[in-house]
Amino acid sequence: MAADHPEWTTQEPFASAVKGDIQGVLAGGGKALLELVMATHTDTSSAEFARIATEWLETARHPTTGRRYTEMGYQPILELLAYLRENNFKTFIVSGDGIEFMRPWTEAVYGIPPEQVVGSRVKTEYKIVDGVPSIMRRPEFNFIDDKAGKPIGINQHIGRRPIFASGNSDGDFQMLEYTTSGDGARFGLIVHHTDAEREWAYDRDSHIGGLDRGLDEAEARGWTVIDMAKEWNTIWPELTN
Repeated sequence: MAADHPEWTTQEPFASAVKGDIQGVLAGGGKALLELVMATHTDTSSAEFARIATEWLETARHPTTGRRYTEMGYQPILELLAYLRENNFKTFIVSGDGIEFMRPWTEAVYGIPPEQVVGSRVKTEYKIVDGVPSIMRRPEFNFIDDKAGKPIGINQHIGRRPIFASGNSDGDFQMLEYTTSGDGARFGLIVHHTDAEREWAYDRDSHIGGLDRGLDEAEARGWTVIDMAKEWNTIWPELTN
């Protein structure tokens, strides 16, 4: 099974990880990272995986900002989500990341409960482990929630076409396309990461989070593009402690 880059094999992210070569791991793209996480957490229960993810997030710090990753929800996006919910919208996260990694913390950070998270999934099975009924993770993908997979995930999990979608890479292109092609008022939003000083800058040539087609077609499709450096006064929430 190949990753997004035809020259990349699934063995390479494992070899890079063993050598501590983070850039080598990232070069495989998001799918290679998912494969790495899947392989290293095989035969782990969903409950245990959630515990591991929660413990990591409680201590891990971003190497540049020094913040916990759960403190790095974008302030304008947090404000937007709050505004939408105040006006009776139901909000969801639709991400290529693993659903079981996201569910333990999305409600605390974004106000989005676990049942409103759509993400990539590994196959699982029900087993009795040491006398305890458990959902066990298997070393196989069940679904990758990226690119054309996102509308499929939305349909399977939510069952309704959204009327507002926001993304920041070409992995979100089909989700935006699906959302804005429906009847009635629709809104598509792209956040363009242009701020290398306060956050980071990437778009067309990035291995992860590449934004190329979205930039080319946004205007013709009526999508709004936010320039992070020019249009966001604040990137991160103010820390309270």
